[in-house]
Amino acid sequence: MSERIRKSVINAEVNLLFYFLSLFLAFFSRKIFLNNLGADFIGLTGTLNNILGYLNLSELGISACIGYFLFKPIQTRNHKEIQEILSLLGYLYNKIGVIILLGAFAISLFFPLIFNNTELGLRIIYFTFYSFLGSSLIGYFINYRQILLSADQKNYLVAIYYQSANLFKLVIQIYLAYNFKNLYLWVAVEFIFGIIGCLFLNWKINQEYPWLHVDKKRGKLLLKQYPEIIAKTKQVFIHKIKDFVLVKSDELFIFLFVSLKMVAFYGNYMIIISKLISLFSAITGSVGASIGNLVAEGNKQNMIKVFWEYTTIQHTIAATLAFSLYAFLEPFISHWLGAEYIMDNRILILLVLYIYITNSRNSVDAFNYAHGLYADVWSAWAELVINVVITIICGLKWGVIGILVGKIASLIPIIVIWKPYYLFTSGFHESISIYWKYVLRNYAISAFAILSSLFIIKFIPFSPYDSIWNWFAYCTIGMITFLSLDLSATLVFAKGARDSINRFKVIKNIK
Repeated sequence: MSERIRKSVINAEVNLLFYFLSLFLAFFSRKIFLNNLGADFIGLTGTLNNILGYLNLSELGISACIGYFLFKPIQTRNHKEIQEILSLLGYLYNKIGVIILLGAFAISLFFPLIFNNTELGLRIIYFTFYSFLGSSLIGYFINYRQILLSADQKNYLVAIYYQSANLFKLVIQIYLAYNFKNLYLWVAVEFIFGIIGCLFLNWKINQEYPWLHVDKKRGKLLLKQYPEIIAKTKQVFIHKIKDFVLVKSDELFIFLFVSLKMVAFYGNYMIIISKLISLFSAITGSVGASIGNLVAEGNKQNMIKVFWEYTTIQHTIAATLAFSLYAFLEPFISHWLGAEYIMDNRILILLVLYIYITNSRNSVDAFNYAHGLYADVWSAWAELVINVVITIICGLKWGVIGILVGKIASLIPIIVIWKPYYLFTSGFHESISIYWKYVLRNYAISAFAILSSLFIIKFIPFSPYDSIWNWFAYCTIGMITFLSLDLSATLVFAKGARDSINRFKVIKNIK
């Protein structure tokens, strides 16, 4: 257990370090690139990456599925099975890489029509697209073995080697953009560092696993030996497609039912929300592989104990996100962009509710994934249909508010009710009443802490809208108030809270 915790701590620390480094460079480089390369070129890179993102849909499900099948052989140190699974992954990724390459070539034939209104020449458009494509295909043809690091809780090595290359790349691109303003140099560096990061990471994989020998040519034969991988992949693919569509559909629906201007307003909110969520993901994102290895051990009592620890932590994170977004987001928007960019307060309330539901469910998702519970493909279709139908009906009537109502309405029956039932009955083989007995306490604790804190901070004798320094002070007082109430109530009433405290003591001793 201590080794599993130690790896989780290292992953969290490294992820946090690179999160803040990337965050700083992202904001700093954005301004440099816009000023020296032009808004058209930066818009082009975003558009081309989106095109490649849609082409990469063909991968959805395979990496998640392979990760699940690696947990057991990693636990038992079955090198032969690990090599066979990765050989199968290499074979499948080769096929997907070829599909993406052909799809990209077909789409690129229409670039003269797609980009007929841009001032950028077709030469730089094609050079940029195929450079980005080359960087993407490296992951399919060469870099696919990094999934073993993730499943083995060594994702910190991916961050150290691959993310270091990305940060160094950004520094060089900043220098070149500022001094030379040459688009071709900027793109060339993007491609070259994709290769460099890949080479360094593969060198490290060979060091970590000197016994690892992958034979992609055997992949086709291994398909018959591991038919369950293909079956699981098909199930996971449906769930991932559903998630992709639901996440990407917001701005499309807002454009269709409201206006392009409102898309920009909504996007401002989502930038801040995504950065906050990424911060917490950097801390807890490495837990997935740890839970997978825990489930592979087969100790049911320990599994359920860790489930309640993780559930309590996730509800605390979700409540913290919900409170901070509702209390501090609007004054921050006012200082950052101007008061005219603040949307209807009802939109913020619905966004906060949506963020709370989606983040508090992470523990259920993690354990469903660790158990390989993806057979409920009907739930993915049901969530998608409910979301689209209600969004269309309510979006036409209430605009952005209706679109968010559609998202929340689809979450309640599937995410809030069905997914925990599926985990407890098919994963833990326990009564669902146990889940609701304790999770309702978490909901009550979150509601108490959020509402009480919002009431208390009304008495702060200055406004967060007056100046950015007032906003900082307001945030500090507000967060101290909220965390005091939430953590106190959690420690007294939430199942798993005291075990979490003991877990942190173990982490401290291990460190």
